[in-house]
Formats: sequence, structure tokens, C-alpha cells
Amino acid sequence: MRMRGDMTCFHEPFAQVWWQGDEARWPRIKPDSPRIPGLTFKGVSDQIRQAARVQPVFVKDMATHVDHLWDDPDFLGPFTNSFLIRHPAKVLTSIFARAPEYTLKELGFVDQHKLFRKLCDRDGRAPPVIDSDDLLENPYGMVEAYCKAVNIPFVPQALSWEPGTRAEVSWYDHGSWHDNLKASDGLKPQPRRHQPKVTDMSDEWKGFYTHILPLYEELYQNRLFAESSVPG
Repeated sequence: MRMRGDMTCFHEPFAQVWWQGDEARWPRIKPDSPRIPGLTFKGVSDQIRQAARVQPVFVKDMATHVDHLWDDPDFLGPFTNSFLIRHPAKVLTSIFARAPEYTLKELGFVDQHKLFRKLCDRDGRAPPVIDSDDLLENPYGMVEAYCKAVNIPFVPQALSWEPGTRAEVSWYDHGSWHDNLKASDGLKPQPRRHQPKVTDMSDEWKGFYTHILPLYEELYQNRLFAESSVPG
């Protein structure tokens, strides 16, 4: 979306408020946790609205970070909401290897499903959903389908970029969660990888997986399909 050149993009702008702001809602926050005075949900919302007065805005964030704002029609209303999903076996084994202290809330699946259901009830139809495996296997076709679903022009050139550090995604942990992005030069077809085994996780996390899987599967049943494909 950044490579398109016709949008102002925000990468998880509410995440930093949720973790470190004046109104931090992180479930494991402690008195000595890092905080940023003056950083508020309203301040971030105002920044997004200000940018939207100039040109279209694209925001990537997690439903968990704003679940307390869903009932405000002035918050959800202006957005065209869409969802990017990934099989929980891949998400949980990846995060468990780095941060086994995460809670079910932090994993994001439960709130993602709740927001999906809320939008289905509001609009009478499912919002656009992209599965990450479909995107990796056929990036051209899936991005084309996504653009059609959210009513924006498809820009094939935006599938490529120069590799390098991305300052816009590095506020947390100096961007170590985005090492693959730094090394990448675009979205290119990649074969689906085998499903990782969840048996090596703790019993608590195995319970998370059992709880999360049907939530993911409901969104998966409503995913977009590509109409075309261009080899990488």
C-alpha cells in the first residue's frame, strides 16, 4: 500500500497507544513498563482523520488494540474494514518461540473474530478477508482481488520495492519482528509451507490453539479468491 504512492499509510498506530500510551490497555502492563506521556487513542484518531483530509488513508492494525472503540460509530464508520488472517498453527508456534508469555488476548484472534462478526451483523455481508497463504501463493491475483473488493485501483507496480530497514515498522523492539520485510524486495509467489506442529508448545498454548482454530476457520470460509495469476 505504501508503494502505490496514492495513500498515507499507518502501521499499527493504535498498537503503541495500547502498549505504552497514557491509556495503555496492555494486559500485562506493570508500573515500570515504558510509557509515552501524551500518547492517546484520540490523538492517533485525530492524526488519521487529518491525513484523510488530504488523501486516502490505509491503516494496518489489530482489532485487539481498539476493541473499546467499536461501539463508537464515528470510529468504525469512516473505515472500509478488511481482514488479513493466518492459520493459528503458524501464528502461535512463531510467537511461542519468541514470546511464550503472551496471553490469549495479545494473540488477537478472539477480538478479530468479534469484530468480523460485528461488521457482518452491521452490513449484512462479510467484509473482505485475505488469507496469508493465498496471498503468498498468488500475490498478484490476491492483491488484485483485494483492490476490487475495497474499490481502489489495482497497481501492479506496487508489488515491488527496494529492500532495507523500514523506519515505519521499527518502534517496537527496533523492528526485529520485521526482519523478513527488511530483506524483501516485493511480494512474490511462494509455495504454501507445511503446517507447523503445535505439540511442542505448552499445554496452555495448546489450549489457546484449540480455542482459536474455529474462529480462524469461520473467517477462512469467507476469504477472497483470486481471479487471475501472474507468475513471479
